[in-house]
Amino acid sequence: MSQQAAQPNRPDSSLCPERSDTSAGWAAGGVVFAAVMLLCSGVLAVLQGIAAVAEDDVYARIGTYVYEISLTGWGVIHIVVGALAAVTGWGLLKDMTWARLAGMFLASLSLVMQFLFLPYAPVWSVVMMAIDTFVIWALATARDRALTPRRTAH
Repeated sequence: MSQQAAQPNRPDSSLCPERSDTSAGWAAGGVVFAAVMLLCSGVLAVLQGIAAVAEDDVYARIGTYVYEISLTGWGVIHIVVGALAAVTGWGLLKDMTWARLAGMFLASLSLVMQFLFLPYAPVWSVVMMAIDTFVIWALATARDRALTPRRTAH
């Protein structure tokens, strides 16, 4: 008698080669972490934008720069993208279907935005670019539980 017949309630791993229970947990944890990071980075981007709009001496004035936009312009961009990212992060935590694609789009937009903002805050921009890269990866590699059928042995 085979082991499969002796344990009928245990799913056969050969029927589900695409992912195991541990990888499913990792993917779900990665999405939750990405959602929290997107929410936090959105709030921080709003605060970063407010500091730029206030035009105090938070950011150093730079000379000629290829992608030069006024500091007020950067502030408005950060506020808008940050608010959208925070709302999307909240939507990811609530498991909304629209939030995953929106999260990847906004994290990509934030990545480009932080690259262009490098001369104003180089260390912070690099940190935010790393966070955005992780968010994109976590959201792109997570499998949708509704679309991935789970097969069990009969």
